[in-house]
Amino acid sequence: MTDNPLDIWHRIVIEQDPARLDSLLSDDVVFHSPIVHTPQRGKAVTTRYLTAALRVFFSPSFRVVRKLVGATDAMMEFETEVDGVTIDAIDIVQWNASGRIVDFKVMVRPLKAIGVVQQKMTERLQP
Repeated sequence: MTDNPLDIWHRIVIEQDPARLDSLLSDDVVFHSPIVHTPQRGKAVTTRYLTAALRVFFSPSFRVVRKLVGATDAMMEFETEVDGVTIDAIDIVQWNASGRIVDFKVMVRPLKAIGVVQQKMTERLQP
């Protein structure tokens, strides 16, 4: 059995290997950020956000709490700590028949964590 795209994404996070995103994301992928109101469309912008997120969310405290996987979509709940703030987050991922991600949504709680994520992501996304 081959890995589903969520498992591949999980390995990218653990290995800190954003180069693998190119083969994982569909050209017309839509990214839903917990801190940006409008969906971000396209592989280039999604790669930019996910690469920044790799650096922000991954730490020695990173751990997957659970995964729910269907035929073309999945959810991964994870916890991590950033600047002393515990972050509880969920990645909701949908992929096409080719195994490429077409929709990626990130949800974060609690409110204090959203503030930390917004600050850190803004720093990483600055030109």
